[in-house]
Amino acid sequence: MKTLRTPNTVRVLPLLFLSVAIYPSSALIAQSPDTFVATESMTISRASHTATLLPDGKVLIAGGFVQDANPVTVLNTAELYDPATGKFSVTGNMANARFAHSATRLPDGRVLITGGYPGMNAEIYDSATGSFTSAGNMITSRQWHTATLLSNGKVLIAGGNLDGSFDSSYTVGDTSAELYDPATGIFSAIGTMTRYRRSHRAGLLANGSVLIVPGSDANDFGTAELYNPDAGTFSSVPFAGTQGYSAATENILTNGNALMSLQLAECDYSIRLANLFDASTITFSAASEMVYPHCQQTSATLADGSVLIVGNLWDGIGPVPGAEIYDPTSGTFSATGMMTSASQFPTATLLNNGKVLVVGGENGGAQLYSPRALVPAPTLFSLSGDGQGQGAIWHATTGVIASSRSPAIAGEALSMYTTSLAEGGVIPPQIAVGGRLAEVLYFGASSYPGYNQVNFRVPNGVAPGSAVPVRLSYLGRSSNEVTIGAR
Repeated sequence: MKTLRTPNTVRVLPLLFLSVAIYPSSALIAQSPDTFVATESMTISRASHTATLLPDGKVLIAGGFVQDANPVTVLNTAELYDPATGKFSVTGNMANARFAHSATRLPDGRVLITGGYPGMNAEIYDSATGSFTSAGNMITSRQWHTATLLSNGKVLIAGGNLDGSFDSSYTVGDTSAELYDPATGIFSAIGTMTRYRRSHRAGLLANGSVLIVPGSDANDFGTAELYNPDAGTFSSVPFAGTQGYSAATENILTNGNALMSLQLAECDYSIRLANLFDASTITFSAASEMVYPHCQQTSATLADGSVLIVGNLWDGIGPVPGAEIYDPTSGTFSATGMMTSASQFPTATLLNNGKVLVVGGENGGAQLYSPRALVPAPTLFSLSGDGQGQGAIWHATTGVIASSRSPAIAGEALSMYTTSLAEGGVIPPQIAVGGRLAEVLYFGASSYPGYNQVNFRVPNGVAPGSAVPVRLSYLGRSSNEVTIGAR
């Protein structure tokens, strides 16, 4: 786990900074704030699929099953949503049909697909080729597990069902966990969780540890746990104040804490409860009640740090297409615009333009939510002023640009400016240099109002070159790509 600190830096020359233009965001579709609008339908109806934001701003939607088919049809197909056009288009097929799987965007922009039905094999999607390739087999077959990108660039894969059967909703989960290392392409077993878990939730905290909370009948509802990546161990934490409920959603807040909306696995539609995790005291407590009763809902952290809750709602008579927003500042929920249709188990993805794509699920279509304030994805600056090529990234100790004439070296601290980080937020951005995650040393206010400074350490293993790619990711959204020189 990391402690962020500020290295010695010098100011970049004002003339250099002022010569850089903000990289343009993707086109925005006209839509009133706080509303949902229907989009073009997906190429095929899906439930229990994954939706992953790619570095270019498109969304990869993969797998799932067609609910209305009899027997149920599990899908190996995938498609892309393009916010610039508002359309879905097919992309390469997975080698294996799967649902209840996980999808994790790696530091180099590829997407790791793990488990699901049939459970053991993994694949990687490369947007450059639009195709999936095998990533080998996991140590253990899994469905309804979690996969979390760690600060060191590895992926923690934990729990889930083990039998690989299609209908395993009442199967006891597993305690095992493993790591995937993108640098080697190898899965390796690690320590076990403190409880059997399936359909649980996991989120990366500001200090680099992973908060895992219960999420189904197979769990011990009384406990959550923390994974320490430095020690490779799990430790139990009382999941207090939940009265036997599980977490339908988990969102890490920009203040460092976490919000869980709760449910009963049997879908008791009177549930309006939520829970908060305090990262400073490592304790849980009850949050304010939600506006609507929910079951099998989903969520998305918005660019302003608030949380959108969408999914199946109930008014005692039938499903209601409602949604709500959690405000971390006030600690309260408030109703937002009505969805275009009610949905169960949809996915919700924050887009680069600040809107949220809600797709699929049982009885669900595709729709866009426009929040009260649109915040574009972070921007990195280049010397050319168009957000491409040589980045305005400098050696922290000298202020000289890290170019082919003055290349960066492994372990060295570099500095740069960016935009769209939450004011006062403690969740660090992720910096990928040559496809490897860098250690973030400092992020926050800069000498220029409205711009954030980020200091980071060049990671080991970066291939040398005059145009090594650099990207910043924050709240799941990627910046544009610029380059540095490295040796």
